[in-house]
Amino acid sequence: MSDLRDSAPLLDAYLSYFESPRTPFTIPGHKQKATLLDAGLGSVVDSDTPLYGGLDEIKLTNQVLKKAEKLAADLWGADYARFSTGGSTHANQAIVLALGAPGDKVAISRTAHRSILSALVLAGLEPVWMSPEIDASTGVPIGIGISELEKALTENPIAVLLTEPGYLGTISDLPALVAAAHAQSVPIILDAAWGGHFGFHPNLPKHAFQLGADALITSVHKALPGYSASALLMAKGTYLNLDRLEQSFETTHTTSPAGAPLASIDGVRALLQTRGVELNTALIRNVENFKNTVQSEFALPIFLYASDFPAARFDPTKIVLRVQQLGASGVEIERELQGAGIRVEMADRDTIVFLATLADTSEDFEKLADALIPILKRHQGQRRESATALSWSVVPQRGISMRDAYFAKTEMVDATTAEGRISADLIAPYPPGVAVVAPGEVLTAHILQGLKASKDAGVRIAYATDSTLATYRVVKNS
Repeated sequence: MSDLRDSAPLLDAYLSYFESPRTPFTIPGHKQKATLLDAGLGSVVDSDTPLYGGLDEIKLTNQVLKKAEKLAADLWGADYARFSTGGSTHANQAIVLALGAPGDKVAISRTAHRSILSALVLAGLEPVWMSPEIDASTGVPIGIGISELEKALTENPIAVLLTEPGYLGTISDLPALVAAAHAQSVPIILDAAWGGHFGFHPNLPKHAFQLGADALITSVHKALPGYSASALLMAKGTYLNLDRLEQSFETTHTTSPAGAPLASIDGVRALLQTRGVELNTALIRNVENFKNTVQSEFALPIFLYASDFPAARFDPTKIVLRVQQLGASGVEIERELQGAGIRVEMADRDTIVFLATLADTSEDFEKLADALIPILKRHQGQRRESATALSWSVVPQRGISMRDAYFAKTEMVDATTAEGRISADLIAPYPPGVAVVAPGEVLTAHILQGLKASKDAGVRIAYATDSTLATYRVVKNS
């Protein structure tokens, strides 16, 4: 029996559905009995049911989903909450589509996930890019500075979209940014896909609504132990039109939402509400012990720490290994870790990111340390200077709007002749999925050389039409 069922109505409904006799004559086609056809297929699909397959109705007849979403809104202090089975990608698209009309401007951090850029194309909104400040000692983006936001606000954007925390765990000075935006009655929206645990422990950064922001998007399957592609979209109605947001959410969401992700969101909400401090205490302690264990074997500092940044500007549960301090290649270390049965969240030449969550045990961290230390020692060499990753260092040059580029006639050109042409693709190292170049932007020598160097170093380059980067898809010259 789940300890959370009494306080998680949607989780309880999902579990109850499978505890009751049923003979479904509706979708999904597997009827929860695909095992009769094939055991492997059945092991994947037989625990699946859509929301309306007995848990609730599309029109909220049973009110279970509505009740669960209200509990989430109350916990985070929002006026509005929706559960998404399309991840933070869908939630980002929904809120961007709700903001304004085609041609309106939105101030956006250049560290934004690609889903934000796709949403701009859908909505026809124009970005006012804000570049992050870069920490000189580590090469890490540390957030959007107040001067950068103030400059963007002079272009009269209808909203400010920030990615907080950034992929490496750093956070902008959010109280100052919120105050500046609200002084002009501009809503500030946080894509906190990696910060779902924020606000549930005194040693963690505060979440969006504790800081006065207007909307929060967070994944429930990244830093939190939810089902893949489960996400939360929450908002306040002071500066945002919640009716328009509801319309946009339904416009962009599936009409057949899977029950398991939805139930998991409710369960994770209840878990944070009842045991958030306890579980985050253990996580923070385990991460600290792991870092201390590994660091004790090396002279130079090889991790990012909260003490490297101003107070409340770094996620203490984030494990970012600075392998350039050891003169090693993160890509090569990742390969060896995979051979030891350990997968990492991200690796490039200078950095490895390990995702730690509430589900990790002290034994998991011991296993990681035991595998990692000898690998690092084998690869240790001469320290390299910190280099800012390509995703954080590009200053975009606009050619045409993203929407125009998306619908334009295009052609493939050789990489040797692509410089100066307007990209028709969004191209990004993945993870983290932060654009190096977006549709409508100019392919500069810096971008072309940087993408080639990243690929040659073993970094996965995503979303390019030609994944080899031998050719590029560009807008046809008129």
